Amino acid sequence: MQMQVMQAVQINSCAATKRLAVPRAERDRQRQASSGWSAGVLRYWQHSSTPLLHYSVAIPRLLPGRTFSFLRRVFSGIVGGMGKRREARERAVQFLFQHDLNPPEKLDEALDQFWGSQRAAAIAEEKGAATWGEETELPPPSPAEAEVRLFAEPLIRGTIEHRNEADDVIKKHAKNWDLHRIAAVDRNILRLAIYEMLHRDDIPPVVSINEAVDIAKKFSTEDSGKFVNGILDKVKSELLRPARIVK
Repeated sequence: MQMQVMQAVQINSCAATKRLAVPRAERDRQRQASSGWSAGVLRYWQHSSTPLLHYSVAIPRLLPGRTFSFLRRVFSGIVGGMGKRREARERAVQFLFQHDLNPPEKLDEALDQFWGSQRAAAIAEEKGAATWGEETELPPPSPAEAEVRLFAEPLIRGTIEHRNEADDVIKKHAKNWDLHRIAAVDRNILRLAIYEMLHRDDIPPVVSINEAVDIAKKFSTEDSGKFVNGILDKVKSELLRPARIVK
C-alpha cells in the first residue's frame, strides 16, 4: 500500500511538472477540450434525482491512454417534470457521447445494451443488486420508459446517419474552432440539434435550439449554452422553413 501511495505521488508530481512546461495557451485549449465531460459529470450528479451508474470511457483525442469515469443517470421508471421529450434528448446526447468516444461495431446491440443497462441499474438501486452468479430477469419496460425510448432512438439513429453533414455545418459556423477541439458534450448536442433542424420537420427549429441550449447549460461548461446557441442561431437563419411551426 505504501509503495502504491508513493508511486501515485510520484506520478502526480511528474504530471504537475509537465503541466508547468506546457505553454499557457495550450493548457487553456486542453482545458476547454476536456471540460465537456468533466463538467458534464458534475452537472449530471448535481441535477440527477435518479440513480447514477459509473462506466469508463477512453478519451484518445484528449489524453491518449487515459480512461475516465463518466456518471450515467439511469431510469427511475417515472420521468420527472422536465418532460419525456427532454428526458429522451438527454438520453440521446448521452448515447451519442458514448458512441463518439467508443463507436460500437453493431448499433442495434449497443442501443439494446444502453437501454437495458439503465433499467437494470435502476432496478438494482430499488431492489438491491443480485447475488454473485444470480441472473436477474428484467421486467417489461414501463410506459414511461417505452415512450422515452420511442422518441430518443430515432433521434440517435438519425444523428448518427447524418453525422458528417452535421459536422460540416458545425465547421462552417464555428469559426476558429477545430471540430475535435469542441468539448465532446457540446459537439454531440450540436449534432443532435442540427439533425432535428435539417431533417425533422415535425419539430420546430426553435424547440430544437431551446432544448439544446438548456441541455448544454445543464451538462456542459458555463459558456456552452452561449456557444451552442450562437451556432444553432446561424443554422436557423439558413433554414427554408418557419422557425416556430411545423410543416
